Amino acid sequence: MLTPHHPLARRNLPAQLRPLASLAMNLWWSWDAEATALMRSLDPHRWEQLGHNPVAVLLELSEARLLELAGDAEVVARLNRVQARFAAYLRGEDTWVERELPAAKDRSIAYFSMEFGLHESLKTYSGGLGVLAGDHIRSASDLGLRFVGVSLLYRQGYFRQVIVEGQQVAAYPNAHFDRLPLTLLLDDAGEPITVEVPHLNHTYSARIWELRMGRARLLFLDADHDANSLEHRIFTSQLYGGDTRTRVAQEVLLGIGGVRALRRLGIKPEVYHLNEGHCAFAPVELVRERVVAGESFDAAAAAVRAQTVFTTHTPVPAGHDRFSWDLVNEALGGYRDRMGWPHGTLMDLGRARPGDIHEPLCMTVLALKLSRGANGVSQLHGAVSRQMWRELWPAEAVDDVPIGHITNGVHPLFWMAPEMRGFYDEHIPGWRDNLMDRDFWLEAVERIPDAALWDQHNAQRYKLIEATRRHTARRCLDPEVLTIGFARRFAPYKRANLIFSDPDRFEALVSGPRRLQLLYSGKAHPQDLHGQALVADVLRRASARTFRDAVVFLEDYNIHLGGLMTQGVDVWLNNPRRPREASGTSGQKVPLNGGINLSVLDGWWPEAYDGTNGWAIGEAKTYDSQEEQDAADAESLYQLLEEEVIPSFYDRDEAGIPGGWVARMKRSIATCVPVFNTHRMVADYVKRLYIG
Repeated sequence: MLTPHHPLARRNLPAQLRPLASLAMNLWWSWDAEATALMRSLDPHRWEQLGHNPVAVLLELSEARLLELAGDAEVVARLNRVQARFAAYLRGEDTWVERELPAAKDRSIAYFSMEFGLHESLKTYSGGLGVLAGDHIRSASDLGLRFVGVSLLYRQGYFRQVIVEGQQVAAYPNAHFDRLPLTLLLDDAGEPITVEVPHLNHTYSARIWELRMGRARLLFLDADHDANSLEHRIFTSQLYGGDTRTRVAQEVLLGIGGVRALRRLGIKPEVYHLNEGHCAFAPVELVRERVVAGESFDAAAAAVRAQTVFTTHTPVPAGHDRFSWDLVNEALGGYRDRMGWPHGTLMDLGRARPGDIHEPLCMTVLALKLSRGANGVSQLHGAVSRQMWRELWPAEAVDDVPIGHITNGVHPLFWMAPEMRGFYDEHIPGWRDNLMDRDFWLEAVERIPDAALWDQHNAQRYKLIEATRRHTARRCLDPEVLTIGFARRFAPYKRANLIFSDPDRFEALVSGPRRLQLLYSGKAHPQDLHGQALVADVLRRASARTFRDAVVFLEDYNIHLGGLMTQGVDVWLNNPRRPREASGTSGQKVPLNGGINLSVLDGWWPEAYDGTNGWAIGEAKTYDSQEEQDAADAESLYQLLEEEVIPSFYDRDEAGIPGGWVARMKRSIATCVPVFNTHRMVADYVKRLYIG
């Protein structure tokens, strides 16, 4: 949304180029191939230098370059085509909601999340949770929902990873909001719109910024402004930074401040969706509103419960935020006391055993108690969550605990290589209108000529290897060699170094004419010393004389690198300790681009794997120890690589085509693309939770 006070509005663009400003201020361009290509063409060098941010590019273009572009008939024609398609998209004619569920057309949803992975230029995400939230809002826009996201705007965001002497170092550069597609919302007097947020026995103020995602809106709360003390300004400094006092204050800001921001803007959603327990103070504020209006606490809680839904993403108890009495009382004691509520009220809402003064407030328990519907993010994770939280429903059998599952997906257009979109346009007419139709894909993919699919994927692997060489200034990787990717958060349970368990056996895999090469990327949280040790171990392997031509680590993992890797690798490796992966979405991006998964049967993969569309590492069983599990899974991984993956890739016919490999590629595309995408996922949320 371009307003007069944004620097881009003050940029004197030639008349022919003025639509670029409104296009740059709506991230719709990031999942439209022609719009993205247009933005890149304005100045390819600046595009790379400025993090693929068209707002910054437009602000820096010289007057001479602007006049040159304005005089280029082809550029102007491309811009007019993109602008016309963008305008038609915003009109929202014939959307999925209108066709399939008109009852949901006017149902407004507010989606709260601590992070949103929207684009590499926006420091509003750290990893999978945020990327999932970003894909959720993209698909909500595409499907035609009335959707508004709520989050925090971090000045430094999540850290940037710098590798120094084989070790990860965290850097925190400041973001410049005026060079991003963000709009500071102002009142009629031209002053920033603010909301008051409780802290200790007083309040501080948060400004509201807006970002447009197609038809959807995303609101960001910002405490880092001059009216606040330093104590409060740091609440929106770093994502997942600081201590537990900062964390509980951030979650108060997100939940309570988020509801107040919606009210300040006149937005009254019918549904509040809490994406993970970080958001659970939002329904507390909704209860407070009703109590102030005259309802009893119990009646208010029941009414709030009827309009709140909750998604949990964490399959281990230690991963759920818990806050002691002292922390909660410090953050919300004044808020509670002004309502006249007993001192244990807020704590007991977040306790599995109300009245137990030794039990901390658990944000997941708070969310479960104040939601009418709850879900895990895969079938297996739903079962794990029912077992984990069964004590909240002691009279119910485990299978009857009211936590279901809606398996995660990825946004199909955003994560699909532009070249792959063109390939599907040529070989699968109508695919864009059938993204949730498995029968359509099963039939259509079989008609693709093997040679055409193999050539397309080879081109994508070549593109990845060239990008890797530019990123690392190394030319070690070979574009003809089987390329395996591993990119994600470097948490110990994800076992980034499992493939190195037997160095001699691994050396054999990366030697000789039939070999593999490994491409790594990922970050460990600055406070996760074990994760940082894993990063250091992979870096050591990548620099060792024996492996340095076969193992490459890409520094500072982000959305852009994630896209490059999932679009170009042959195989995506995923080997967490089962059942620690709630869903995992990185592997879901690979089939969109013709790649194949090699994964432990954890998260989404047990629902997808059918024996023909990838490979399953290990068994779906429980082990007596981590050591036993690691050894068994490493042995399975080595056997699969030696006996199936490598031979299948290199066994070619007279035309140089690996028939068995291409058959598995086709099954990967046909069985995964129409099921594990966020169009299907959001449609499930609409049908199961939003209109319930």
